[in-house]
Amino acid sequence: MPFAIKPGQTLLFTGDSITDCGRRAANAPMGNGYASMINDLIVARYPAHRLNVINTGISGNTVRDLFNRWTDDVIRYQPDWLSIKIGINDIHRVLRNVPDAAVTPEQFEDLYDKILARVKKETKANIILVDPFYISNDNATDSFRSLVLKGLPDYIKTVEKMAKKYKTRRVKTHEIFKQQLKYYPVDKFCPEPVHPNPTGHMVIAQAWLKEMGW
Repeated sequence: MPFAIKPGQTLLFTGDSITDCGRRAANAPMGNGYASMINDLIVARYPAHRLNVINTGISGNTVRDLFNRWTDDVIRYQPDWLSIKIGINDIHRVLRNVPDAAVTPEQFEDLYDKILARVKKETKANIILVDPFYISNDNATDSFRSLVLKGLPDYIKTVEKMAKKYKTRRVKTHEIFKQQLKYYPVDKFCPEPVHPNPTGHMVIAQAWLKEMGW
């Protein structure tokens, strides 16, 4: 499969802190996570592509936040490729019972559907959906980590459903990290289950690029 991204195209990443990765501060404009790694690897391998790569991820965001900033942070750029990674804050806010910030699985599906419908209607972008993930093996206790792992599949099912409905590409990051944890301890990939270290981000970048025909 040839590399899907063509020369001169615009690639936009959006999502939460895992996409943000300091892109609004010391690590502007791309952050220092998977989005930046993907950009660097494409430059190294396909220098003639000269892509326009944009990162609009914002730390702490849920799909409701994406919905509220969709015009300014996505639609106005008219990207050729749009990569979305969202969901972990949504379930966290539910489990922590944060008023006006929690996003239930039903709300997650409704809002995700609405933003993707806008992409299809208002742009010509190809879409890549990145599953929310949680890097932990604690699935047999009543700890907070265990509750996240029990609830996260409901959110991942929405990403799967949206990928089928809108015929998008999809990166199954949660499944990929589960496979990695068969060989390495969790601290190989992250200091805590949400935010990957450079090795964890490289796992995401490699999986993303593979989905694009790297």
